[in-house]
Amino acid sequence: MTGVKRGVKAVRVFLRTLKFRYRKTAGIPAKADAERQRQFLDEQLNPLLNEAAKGLRVVLFMDAAHFVHAAFLGFLWSIQRIFVKSPSGRKRFNVLGAVNAITKQLHVVTNETYINAIVVCDLLKTISKEYMGQKITLVMDNARYQKCALVMSLAAELKIDLLFLPPYSPNLNIIERLWKFVKKKSLNSRYYETFGEFQKAISGALHKCGDEWKDELKTLLVLNFQMFSLEKNKDVA
Repeated sequence: MTGVKRGVKAVRVFLRTLKFRYRKTAGIPAKADAERQRQFLDEQLNPLLNEAAKGLRVVLFMDAAHFVHAAFLGFLWSIQRIFVKSPSGRKRFNVLGAVNAITKQLHVVTNETYINAIVVCDLLKTISKEYMGQKITLVMDNARYQKCALVMSLAAELKIDLLFLPPYSPNLNIIERLWKFVKKKSLNSRYYETFGEFQKAISGALHKCGDEWKDELKTLLVLNFQMFSLEKNKDVA
C-alpha cells in the first residue's frame, strides 16, 4: 500500500516496538466447553475462593504430576546448538499435590510406582490433619482414581468437600502452573545421570516452593483463570 519494503530484521524490530512477542502456539483441549467453564467459575469456584480469601474456608487445588527420567529440553542463547544427554525415560517419579489457593502452601505425596485411590486417600488424611476444624474444599479433575467410591467415602468421613472441574479444564486448576514451574526450575536443559539424582532435584524444587520460591509462586498462582473461545481461535495458524 505504501511502497515501503522492510527486511525480516526490520519487521521484527517494528513488531517489538508495538509490544508484539514471538510466542509459541499453545494447545487447549479440543473438547473443552468454554461456556460450561465460565458457568462453573462464576457459580461454583469463585464463591468458594471468596470465602477462602475471607478466612472462612480452605480451598486447595489438587492434581498429579508424573516426572519421567528423560531429557527436558529448553531454550538457551548460544552460538551453537547445545546437546544434552538423554536418559532412557523408563522410570518416573510421581507426585500427587494440593496447593492452598490463598497461602500457596503445597502438600504432596510421592512414589515411584503409580498414583491410585489409596494415594489420594493418603493426601486427604494429610490435608485433614493440617486444616483440622476448618471447612475444606478440594478442587480436582475427573480422573477415575479420584472420583471413586473409596475417595468419596473418605472425603465425606473427613468432611472434605470435593469439587470436580468440568471435563478438559486444566486452565481452571492453578496447580498445573506449579508443575510447569517445578520442571523449569529443576529439569530444563539438565542431565541427571541417575534416577536418584533426578528424584532429588524434583524433591528439592518441591521443598523450595514452600520457602525460597514462595514469593514467585504468589505471583504465578494468582486466582486469574484464562478462558478460551474455541470459535475465535479455530482458524488461527
